[in-house]
Amino acid sequence: MTGSGTRKTPRSRGRMGSGSGPDRATLGIIGLVCAIAGFFTLGIVLGPIAVVCGWLAMGRRWTGSRRAMALVALVLGAIDTLAAVMWTFF
Repeated sequence: MTGSGTRKTPRSRGRMGSGSGPDRATLGIIGLVCAIAGFFTLGIVLGPIAVVCGWLAMGRRWTGSRRAMALVALVLGAIDTLAAVMWTFF
């Protein structure tokens, strides 16, 4: 036994990922549903939810492989939020 307490290889996360939350595909679907529903009702609430879900589904970064559903959720959620704010103030 060594007393250094360090490992040469980090522990793997296992087959299923971290296990601490929903996977990216699920977040993309939730974001897309919220974005589409936000066009018809409660856009000021569902729009930001769609943006957050889309951003988390993309892995919180713009580079690398993007999932189409997550990107659509992000864009539609932003449009939905902007339209709801404009509808409220103008």
